[in-house]
Amino acid sequence: MYAQLVETGLNQVQSLADMGEEERAFQARIDAGVKIEAKDWMPDAYRKTLIRQISQHAHSEIVGQLPEGNWVTRAPTLKRKSILLAKIQDEAGHGLYLYSAAETLGVSRDDLIAALNAGKAKYSSIFNYPTLSWADMGAVGWLVDGSAIINQIPLCRCSYGPYARAMIRVCKEESFHARQGYDIMLSLCNGTPEQKAMAQDALNRWWWPSLMMFGPSDAESVNSAQSAQWRIKLFSNDELRQRMVDQTVPQAEFLGLTVPDPDLKFNAATGHYEFGAIDWSEFHNVLKGNGPCNKERLKTRVKAWDDGAWFREALVAYADKKAARAAA
Repeated sequence: MYAQLVETGLNQVQSLADMGEEERAFQARIDAGVKIEAKDWMPDAYRKTLIRQISQHAHSEIVGQLPEGNWVTRAPTLKRKSILLAKIQDEAGHGLYLYSAAETLGVSRDDLIAALNAGKAKYSSIFNYPTLSWADMGAVGWLVDGSAIINQIPLCRCSYGPYARAMIRVCKEESFHARQGYDIMLSLCNGTPEQKAMAQDALNRWWWPSLMMFGPSDAESVNSAQSAQWRIKLFSNDELRQRMVDQTVPQAEFLGLTVPDPDLKFNAATGHYEFGAIDWSEFHNVLKGNGPCNKERLKTRVKAWDDGAWFREALVAYADKKAARAAA
């Protein structure tokens, strides 16, 4: 919880006694549950933290289209293709909402995208894994988007107004994506033995990266406690990860699939599932750019940006011409 995050990181957050008058007033508004808006005064560190988080979120939505885009032409039916196209369109919209939210903090969208294309900005590590079969479209929707919802619903209540409001629509659409993914897995599991085996293979490959999506324990982060004090972060990474496991394991059992964790067991005393140790070396290796698809994803994004330069220039020229006519 928020209080626990702050308590465990007290040596990393600023006390009220150390704050200036403006900072104390700012913190008091946050503690009272008042949303911070773009024109309000805010500490530089708060602004920078939000720019980093929102831009990484936006980049993740944009890059997240690429693993799914590989399967548009190979979807098994026209219905599945239209649903997948709608989902990819949603992801593009999410990126636009979030870039717009970041711009309210005084940063240029072009600068954010330039940082992504240069490999300086991060995005979710999960999108550096390949989608090898149609079942991966089910696993991505069920596990990845399911995890995203768990992580993003609290953001609807975060302290920064433009971010919180953008997340309301994002979460509603992500819930559709998760249901779409689970529907694919359900169809496969009710199909032939070969189709169910395909679903199990996808679960085997996406389970652990989905748990890594929430990030390492907050005790390892120098930013989590401060983000909790500012109510940018409302729950710890470990708490959100536990919610994902508790929610997903019964769904896997209903499908007749086996979660690839020999240490997984239900603890009746706590009411939670206990799960095995996560290989964080893999997570950090992917973040460093050494994942299966890091270079491919970045190359594709840079090419798309360069190929679209003529269109962006045409839009600007048209806007300038229209403005000149209006002024004449």
